[in-house]
Amino acid sequence: MPKLKTKSAVKKRFSLTGTGKIKVKVAYKSHLLSNKGTKMKRQARGTFILCDADQRIVKKFMPYG
Repeated sequence: MPKLKTKSAVKKRFSLTGTGKIKVKVAYKSHLLSNKGTKMKRQARGTFILCDADQRIVKKFMPYG
């Protein structure tokens, strides 16, 4: 049986933690930042862990992750 491929988009956007949870970057932080408030930009720093429902969807596209 051939190896399963990981979706390229998932590979670029998500990473796994040591405990198997999925970590993702906060959205709305790439461009047009002059129109966005300081509070929004501050809260969009860093990463967060996906909820369980979304993790199940993303893990379908990460067969070995």
